Amino acid sequence: PRQPAKTLWYDRPRYVYLEFCVEDSRDVKVVIEDEQLVFSCKNADGVEFYNEINLYARVNSKDSQEKRSDRSITCFMRKWKEKVAWPRITKENVKLAWLSVDFDNWRDWEGDEEAERTMVEQYAEV
Repeated sequence: PRQPAKTLWYDRPRYVYLEFCVEDSRDVKVVIEDEQLVFSCKNADGVEFYNEINLYARVNSKDSQEKRSDRSITCFMRKWKEKVAWPRITKENVKLAWLSVDFDNWRDWEGDEEAERTMVEQYAEV
C-alpha cells in the first residue's frame, strides 16, 4: 500500500519549493512537468510513498531540479511567471492532510531575490 509523503511547500519570486519529508529514501523518482509534479520513493522500512500534485500555475520543467538528503527530497521549480505569488501549490483549492506551508522558509519577498539566487546556486553545486 502506498501513502502520501508529508510535504512542505513555500513560494519565492522565481521558484516554488516542495520538500517531501521521507527519511532514508530510496528508489526516488521525481517527474516535474509544466503543470504537474509526481513524486515516489520508498523508505528504509519499504513503505512506498506517492504524491501527485497538479500545480497551481505552470512551471518551467526544464529549469527545475530536485535534491535528496538523508531526511527529505527538495524540489525547486522555476515559475513561468516570475514575481507572481502563488496562494497555494495545488491547482484545486483543497486542503490535503499531507500538505502544508513551510512557515520556516516562508517570508516576504522584499529584497529576497538575491537570497533566492544564492540558495538555488547552492543546490545546483551538489
